[in-house]
Amino acid sequence: MPLYQSTYHSKTFRDFKEIEFDNYRRIIHFYEEREDKIRGLDFDEYFEMLIAYVNSLFEVGFHQKHLLMVDVAIEEAINNNVQYYAGEDIFEELLFRKAASHYRCVELDRCDYVLRELIRINPYREDAILFLKKCLRRKEPLFLNRAKALSIFCFLLAAAIICAEVLLVRPFYAMYTETVEWSRNGIFLFGCLSLLGGVLLHRLRVERRVEGFVGENR
Repeated sequence: MPLYQSTYHSKTFRDFKEIEFDNYRRIIHFYEEREDKIRGLDFDEYFEMLIAYVNSLFEVGFHQKHLLMVDVAIEEAINNNVQYYAGEDIFEELLFRKAASHYRCVELDRCDYVLRELIRINPYREDAILFLKKCLRRKEPLFLNRAKALSIFCFLLAAAIICAEVLLVRPFYAMYTETVEWSRNGIFLFGCLSLLGGVLLHRLRVERRVEGFVGENR
C-alpha cells in the first residue's frame, strides 16, 4: 500500500529534505548521526529516510553495511505492508540491490539465492534474469577451471618448444624445423580450443539452467 502522507512533518524530516537527493555521503552522515531520533518518527518519515540511507550506502559502495541495512528495510516494508514506493515495487528493488551487493562482495552463492527468490516473485523481470546469468557465469565450475589449466599448460609448452626451436632445432637440426613448427602450432591451437570450448560450454549450460528455472516459474 502507499505510505500515508501527513500534512505535518517533523524538524528532523524537514532538515533531511533539504539535502540533495544525490548527495549520498551527506545522507549517510545525517541518518547515522540521528538514527535514534529517526526511528522514533512517524513511519512514513522514518521509512523515507531509511530507504534513502540504504540506497545511499549502495551508491557509494558500502556494500557490507548495505547488506546489513537492506534487510531492515525489507522487514519494515513487509511488516507495514508497503508494496510501492516512489512508483516502484519496493520489495523487488531492495532484493535486486541486495543481490548486487552480494555480487560485489563476491558472495556469489548468496547472490544466486536472492536473484532466484526475486525471479520467483516476478519471473518476467529481465534485469534479474540477466543478472542471474552473469552471476552463474562467474561461478566457474570444475571443468572450466580444468580447461583453463590445460590451455595454460599448452601455451607454456608451445613457448618452450619455440625456445627449443630457436636455440637448437634451427641452428643444428634444420631438417626437423617443419615438424617442430607443426607441433608447437598444434599445441597452441589445442590450448586455444580447450579454453574457448570450456567457456562456451559453461555459457551454454548457464543459459539452459536459467531459462529452465525461469520457465518453471512462469
